[in-house]
Amino acid sequence: MRGSDGKSGSFFSYVDLDERVPKRHPLRLIRAIVNDVLSDLSGEFSSVYSAQGRSSIAPEKLLRALLLQAFYSIRSERPLMDQLDFNLLYRWFVGLGIDDGVWDASTFCKNRDRLLEAEIAAKVLSGIITHKRVSRLLSRDHFSVDGTLIDAWASMKSFRPKDQGGDDIDGGNEDGGPQDDHHGGRNQERDFHGQRRSNESHASLTDPDARLHRKGNGKESRLCYMGHALMENRHGLVVGGALTLASGTAEREAALEMIDKHRAPRGKVSDRAGGRTGKSALPRRITLAGDKGYDVADFVDELRARQVTSHLAVQDHLSKTGKRRKTRINGRTTRHPGYQISQRIRKRIEEIFGWVKQSAGLRQSKFRGRVRVDAQFTLALAAFNPIRLPKLLEAPP
Repeated sequence: MRGSDGKSGSFFSYVDLDERVPKRHPLRLIRAIVNDVLSDLSGEFSSVYSAQGRSSIAPEKLLRALLLQAFYSIRSERPLMDQLDFNLLYRWFVGLGIDDGVWDASTFCKNRDRLLEAEIAAKVLSGIITHKRVSRLLSRDHFSVDGTLIDAWASMKSFRPKDQGGDDIDGGNEDGGPQDDHHGGRNQERDFHGQRRSNESHASLTDPDARLHRKGNGKESRLCYMGHALMENRHGLVVGGALTLASGTAEREAALEMIDKHRAPRGKVSDRAGGRTGKSALPRRITLAGDKGYDVADFVDELRARQVTSHLAVQDHLSKTGKRRKTRINGRTTRHPGYQISQRIRKRIEEIFGWVKQSAGLRQSKFRGRVRVDAQFTLALAAFNPIRLPKLLEAPP
């Protein structure tokens, strides 16, 4: 018997949203872990909001929506609100009922900025890696570190001399000559070829925190920030992240800072020779893998002072003077099989940066200012771990 093609909808629905989601859908496990993390952060949320006034968007729902935006590569908040309006799976994950209204995109952005300024993103990342179901997947001894460039939301035209400011926007060019009427206005043509520009003498009018930096010799310079990630080597999960101003030493400085934050607290250990208990133990020895950019004598000495074995790629190329560059990493480290394993696994950190830039949309940040870009980058790192968990937790031990 042929069924009828009815056009009228029903006023009432007796099916719960939870029943619409398949039992083995990956978002079910992700949502359970995220809910536990957000429940532990309830006290932090209370300190951000006032006890009086009109109720705002619940921070738990707001963060779940931001994670969903990274999971499904939704380019901005306005399409995210459109998806929440008709997608039942998104409604279920965020915590909206089938009859609940969706927030205005501008209201959502203002509430999002409040959480970004409160450094909630770093606490979400920390809560995920310390979750009881996630912490057992992490390595305690072997880590990798790397950095990447995040393009700033500013054009090269905005990179002006600091003593000039924006006085030439309405007329005139950098050489003091008259400006063609055809190229006037705010987005006028600028020819800076042949000029010597540096971060000491120039700054961006759009984003003063952005720095002019290039990835290597022969590469183009661009206004950007530098993002850093600390990865554990067992399953390639992110255990630390930071975003700094782009510079030649930012990678090494951020690596030391992330290691200090992640290291286990000092405790008491027994003396092997006499069986005595020491007053303060040295930190647990770990290994750190990295590319050739980290092979600097001062950085290797800092790692040794922190009980960290340097599994860094050796930079022994010839210098401009024809002499072979010296390295502090000797054969006592490179002869062990663990060094070769670390060098092979460390390349997986590029998968993290690739996902953050391609899926989470951070190839170029849409925010201005280091603090806000840092929060966006850290939240993207926090979103990377949950997408790996369904397969890792279902795999046999």
